[in-house]
Amino acid sequence: MVRLVLIIIAFLVSLLSVFRAPTYHLWMLAIGVAEFAWVFITITFVLLVTGLYPGRFQLAGTLIGLTALLLYISPVIRAYFIARDLPAAMDKALDEHDEEGGRTTPFSFITMLTDYPQPKVAAKTYAYRTDNLASSFMDFYPAQQSGLRPCVIVVHGGSWSSGDSKQLPELNSYLAHAGYHVVSINYRLAPAFLCPAPVEDVYAAMDYLRAHASELQIDTDNFVLLGRSAGAQIALLAAYRQQVPGLKAVVDFYGPADMVWGYSLPANPLVMDSRKVLENYLGGTYGAVPGNYAASSPIEFADKHAVPTLIIHGARDPLVAYEHSTRLNKKLTDNGIKHFFLSLPWATHGFDYNLKGPGGQLSTYAIERFLHNVTQ
Repeated sequence: MVRLVLIIIAFLVSLLSVFRAPTYHLWMLAIGVAEFAWVFITITFVLLVTGLYPGRFQLAGTLIGLTALLLYISPVIRAYFIARDLPAAMDKALDEHDEEGGRTTPFSFITMLTDYPQPKVAAKTYAYRTDNLASSFMDFYPAQQSGLRPCVIVVHGGSWSSGDSKQLPELNSYLAHAGYHVVSINYRLAPAFLCPAPVEDVYAAMDYLRAHASELQIDTDNFVLLGRSAGAQIALLAAYRQQVPGLKAVVDFYGPADMVWGYSLPANPLVMDSRKVLENYLGGTYGAVPGNYAASSPIEFADKHAVPTLIIHGARDPLVAYEHSTRLNKKLTDNGIKHFFLSLPWATHGFDYNLKGPGGQLSTYAIERFLHNVTQ
């Protein structure tokens, strides 16, 4: 009976690989289900094997367990098939051929079970603004190749009100080994500071990097912005709303691209009070300050002058609706902007927490290919 209960629990948890998480804590569990899939596969397999003996509920437990096992395996299988077609899809979108643009394999079972071979790169901290706020600091991960190198500026997530430059540093080290300087910035947070203060911080960080380009060995003709979640909105808006010298592209990890549309269709309140988050960042409800919502919507500025864009989003995202990215993808297509949309059908918000997971590997490959294309 205990084994059957455990099998049923395993099955219920496995549903997070195909359905959006209904609560905040289940969303965090959903990251593990998809991106640490081998852990859940192993647990379910052990439960199945230890239950292969005659018993009252043996057949029911076995069938439920097999179903759970298939659901846990599904992100890995889907990642394999996306990886098979991803190089050709990016070739077409970026008008190139992947001869030396990055890793040859977008997804590896061995990497999933072990890790990338590159060691951690130590970051140096600099103050890019002259005030005394903690948000004036940024972390600089130097490229592990000599000479002037392109620079990727990372903008963290956290609903515009939390988070810092220390978030998810694994990609920063990976890109440093690939030959890119990576700068992870802090920015002024809501509700004390409203949009566009964080966008202005991105520009201030870029000004600092230009001023110190010689000592930091930065190629000032090759900047790329990369943002996650709320940070993606900041990065997209900074990239689109004006032409920025040396800015070659922007990478959007599951960012809210249309603040007006997003306010009209809020997230599940059991996961996040998205309207309250927007109101804290934009200074009020949409009815009170509609101009702020339009002015903070990257999609409003995604015209024919927009820089090349890489969009990455999971279809099971319960915090930032997947439709933000489908809408931005259409707007970029309509305006003839070079871009690529990496859609991950199983992935949830923050899936790249595990860089070696199915979604983490595919997104890392796509970023490396994209950066090579836009900075050469």
